Amino acid sequence: MTDLQIADQAPGFTLPTNGAGAVSLANLSGKKVILYFYPKDNTEACTLEAIDFTRLADAFKATDAFVIGISPDSVRKHDNFCKRHSLGITLAADEDRKAIDAYGLWVEKQLYGRKYMGVERATFLIDRAGRIARIWRKVKVKGHAEEVLEAAKTLQ
Repeated sequence: MTDLQIADQAPGFTLPTNGAGAVSLANLSGKKVILYFYPKDNTEACTLEAIDFTRLADAFKATDAFVIGISPDSVRKHDNFCKRHSLGITLAADEDRKAIDAYGLWVEKQLYGRKYMGVERATFLIDRAGRIARIWRKVKVKGHAEEVLEAAKTLQ
């Protein structure tokens, strides 16, 4: 498991996205990047988080920050998720979990006493030089997008 820290170089990736696109961290050099990792499309907390980031999309753009949601769901699932909830953010499909693993977020979880492997909800704010400026682990969704926006505003 990767234990990324503040000031570490953010692990690179290239992933397919909703809308038949692709996103590469290397192509976003010079921009602030918000990577938010989430477990699954169309689940309660993940939907609320995506709606919150969408609601603040223009404010993130105003700070020159690019928001990317990453989960192990397929592009098809992302397209359906975006359509169903009118999402206006980029969702990257990490079906083989390369980015999820690179960020150390494929972890053992527990629900109702049952242990299983899944994505830890986490967000990384990456500076213009590609270094990690902030990390939020085990994110609680309520108010999270606003907190990330405030951090993006203060990052040069």
